[in-house]
Amino acid sequence: MLYFLLKLLITAGLIVVISEVAKKNDALGGFIAAMPLVTLFVLFWMHFEGVSAKKIGNHATFTLAYVIPTLPMFLIFPLLLGKIGFYGSILVSIITTLIFAYLTHLIISYLGIEQI
Repeated sequence: MLYFLLKLLITAGLIVVISEVAKKNDALGGFIAAMPLVTLFVLFWMHFEGVSAKKIGNHATFTLAYVIPTLPMFLIFPLLLGKIGFYGSILVSIITTLIFAYLTHLIISYLGIEQI
């Protein structure tokens, strides 16, 4: 239980640090947020918990595959922000991301890439 709480605090702390940095410096906050820090933490947690190297590698592969459909959100959100406001932009961005994620899932399935 203590290990779980430690993971939770470290991972949540990362989000808090990024949001605080972003309030002071847009570019630095964006740079830190764009780094695969959460993925690195997940890979470390999986390794420390004794997950197989094949499973960890598979996680990294799927992370790469699902990063791609998130990229349009970073184009759509700033373009729509001034036109339809924050919540409208977020909603359209989430829906767009979900559509692209589903299409990515279909492509992954078609290529025969399977989970372990």
